[in-house]
This record gives sequence, structure tokens and C-alpha cells, in this order.
Amino acid sequence: MSPDYRVGTEPDPASQVELDSPWNEEPERREAVVSEALHGARLDKAVVAMAGEFSRSHLQTLVEGGHVYVDDRVATTASRKVVAGQRIAVELVPTPQSQAFRPEAIALAIVHEDEHVLVIDKPAGLVVHPAAGNWSGTVLNGLLAHHPGAAALPRAGIVHRLDKDTSGLMVVGKTLTAVTALVREIAAREVHREYLAIAHGVPAQAWMRIDAAVGRDPQSRIRMAVLAAGKPAMTDVELFARCDHFSGLRCTLHTGRTHQIRVHLAHQGHPLVADAVYGGAPALGMQRQALHAQRLEFTHPASGEAMAFRADPPADFAAAWARIAGGA
Repeated sequence: MSPDYRVGTEPDPASQVELDSPWNEEPERREAVVSEALHGARLDKAVVAMAGEFSRSHLQTLVEGGHVYVDDRVATTASRKVVAGQRIAVELVPTPQSQAFRPEAIALAIVHEDEHVLVIDKPAGLVVHPAAGNWSGTVLNGLLAHHPGAAALPRAGIVHRLDKDTSGLMVVGKTLTAVTALVREIAAREVHREYLAIAHGVPAQAWMRIDAAVGRDPQSRIRMAVLAAGKPAMTDVELFARCDHFSGLRCTLHTGRTHQIRVHLAHQGHPLVADAVYGGAPALGMQRQALHAQRLEFTHPASGEAMAFRADPPADFAAAWARIAGGA
């Protein structure tokens, strides 16, 4: 087995680069004179006539955002009536979604890199993949800036994710061959992933295996839940430390369902500290869910070498853990 790589340092700011790319170009500007047919129509309807390839809702946001002009004056009321002969100009600023998959100089804490794979230590608060509410500033954007080959890969090579507020280790493929091999390893449950968790309450057993299917909560689209009709999910949980009404746990994933550890522990009556979605309250100085991906092991997709990595928890988690474990 290769050395057990360990990380506990901040990313090097010198590794960040400024980008000069097509995404930085000025938006297209269109102009038109209001026709007799559109006299008295709403402004947003007139704008739709000028740029029908965009949705009306997006064009309304352009009006509200100050990107539409009537006779060279900014017009921000979509419902205002236009008059025949007026000149309308619209700056076609791209939608956030259309800009999501672009390179950005995001600081990535790189633990290991070769021509095939990249292992990073993701900080809490960093989103992995663009989605509603987070169309930029993600790990994916950083990968697109970090190496040119990422643009040709599905999800820029991301083969598994961590929740926004979960810190710790992730592996990323840098070639299509590596991505395919890693996806197969994960599907075959051959990738070893260990997490440290701080939960409310103390489990009755020092070790337990939670084997409970997980699916989308029918009552809330932002939550997952233990459901008979869900996908198989299995987590091993080991009690490491306990203090008062809190426990320090090591969780090993056998599957990788969305929110799996969070759902499984909450289902057992032990939600993560500060995990508001699943019933956890802030405590021990933690203001985000107390979960850290500490250890990652996989087989290198090119060399076949066994790779093992370990990442120390960030300061907030480490301080909370020390209060439970007495500094151990």
C-alpha cells in the first residue's frame, strides 16, 4: 500500500490563476423600435419579441436587474406600457445556469495529484457541483480552471460529492478512463470512506450497522428519509467518545446515498450537531453540521496501487471533538 497521505495545511494562494476566457466577454446588446402592433403592450412582452429564444421569466429578471433601456433610460418595471416609436435596448446577460460550467480560480486544497486522479480536502461551506442557489464558486468551477481536460469530462471528473457543509476528502478523475474506473469502484463498494461525526445523544451500542433504505422525503424536497421504497443504504457507526449529551462517532459508508450518514443517525435518534435539516441544534461551538470525511481509500485507476489518504478536521470540528474526547 502507498503511504497514508495526511493533510492539514491551507491551499497555496500562488496556485490560483487569473482567467481570460470567452465567459468574460461583454453581453450581447439588442435594440428595436416599438411597432404599432406592440403599442400599449407590457415592456416584458416587447422584450420577448426581441429575444424570443429566452424564457419570459429570465427576460423579466433582466428588466428588474436594470439591463433594459427605453429611449436610453433604464426601465426596471416589467409591467410598464410601451409606446410605438420608442427605442428599446436590452443587454442579454447570460442566465446563471448558462454560466455555471465555466472555469473559476477557486482555491482547492490538493492532497494528491497525478495525471489520472486528484484528491482534495474540501472545506465546509464550499459547494461541490453547481445547482439552484449556487451557480458559481463550486468545486466544479475550480476543477475547470485547474486543468484543461476537466472540460471534456462528465461533471469535470467529479465521481462523488460531499454536502456543502461537510468538510473532508474527495477523489476526482482527470481522464475519462479514470472517471469510469472510479465510478465502477464506488458502485462495487470498493472505495473506503470514513467520516467523523458529532451527534446529539449517545448510542446504546459501541458499534452498530444501520441498514436502511434512503429516498427523497415525500414531505420535503430538501430532505431525504428512511423509506421502504428507497435505495439500499448501509452505514457502520462506531462510538469513539462521549461527554454529557454528545457523542463522537466514526462512520464508514458502504453505500453513498444523498445525506446518508445524516439521515441514518437522525433515524436512530442521534442527529448531527448543528444539522438543522435533520433536527440537530448548534452546540459545542458548531454552527454547521458536524461531519468530516476523514479517510479515503481506493485503487488507483491506472497503476492499480492501493491509495490511502487522511485529512485532519478543520478548526471548528476539532475544537468540538476535543471537548467530547478530552483532547484525545
